[in-house]
Amino acid sequence: MIRQATSRRALALILLTSLALSACAGGASPKPSAAGASASPGDSPSPGAGSPLPEPSDLVVGLGYVPSVQFAQFYLADQRGYYRDAGLTIEFQNRIDPDLIRLVGQGAIDVALADGTSLIPAVSQGIPVRYIATIYAKFPSIVFAKSSAGIADAGDLAGKKLGTPFRGGSGWIMLQALLQSVGLTTDDLTIVEYPAFGQLAGVEQGAVDAATGFVNNEPVRLARAGGDPVVLRVDDVVPLPGNGLIAGEQTLAAKPEAIRAFVDATLRAMDEIIADPQVGLDAALAAVPELASDRENQLAVLEATIDTWQSPLTAARGLGAIDPAAWATSIGFMAGLPGDLVPNLVTVDALVSTAFLPR
Repeated sequence: MIRQATSRRALALILLTSLALSACAGGASPKPSAAGASASPGDSPSPGAGSPLPEPSDLVVGLGYVPSVQFAQFYLADQRGYYRDAGLTIEFQNRIDPDLIRLVGQGAIDVALADGTSLIPAVSQGIPVRYIATIYAKFPSIVFAKSSAGIADAGDLAGKKLGTPFRGGSGWIMLQALLQSVGLTTDDLTIVEYPAFGQLAGVEQGAVDAATGFVNNEPVRLARAGGDPVVLRVDDVVPLPGNGLIAGEQTLAAKPEAIRAFVDATLRAMDEIIADPQVGLDAALAAVPELASDRENQLAVLEATIDTWQSPLTAARGLGAIDPAAWATSIGFMAGLPGDLVPNLVTVDALVSTAFLPR
């Protein structure tokens, strides 16, 4: 267990990045053009693995709101020249999740890292985007508590006070899935909202018994402060889709080789960081020098992030693997939630494409 103190600046960066991951997509975008509607992302030719592109291709890449160690794979691929060697010129932009999905649908951003549970409502509302590679193979939103709270599983949440930023987003969806698995609803808990995202402090101070958060954020911070966190995950209940790479249908039709090359280079960097997390930390510190004031904390966050990249599915099929059956289950679950979260029928084929993964 890591018990060293964290710097306020580093914690703020971690928290803000995690907030970007939790946002729920909103707003409709213009309908796809004829090109976007008629071209199938799976129909374009595939270059050989690692083949350089015949001409340089510019890609605008959207990441979460705050530059962070959680984006180490993108920084490493850029710094080691993997994108350049594939004929790509990359521009990173940092934005919140709903904006990323909307801008990707409009073609203003070519490819982005976005929350899968935000994508389902967005596509249901007509935003023409596809999920093309899994990054978070384990769903990162979790419920956490101190071990002293007596919460060992979802059933123990009955009658407890639970903190959450707001009644929406990936954390709220995850919480409902956990509770449904044991025959509970949010009405069986006392929900305490923390609009300023101070639910960790609520747990530490005993104002709430548990809270929603991210596996690579609050539990790491709680452990470093000397706590003994208990983490409840949703993966064995409902296979909710974690954050992954998305691209607009028009972009996939216009730049298929560039998108494939970007996915290949990013997954290569992820493999290297899994093998040696220090190279990922070094890449993040080079990209975001202010993180160097708390290297040990940043490494702890990165190690927790690396764990989310891997699952039995990625062990069998490789990093980036997409499970269409799991997406179908997720669509069914989210469509059944209150609040008309998925207002229109949406299919797996309209949401994901496996055509851009390594062969």
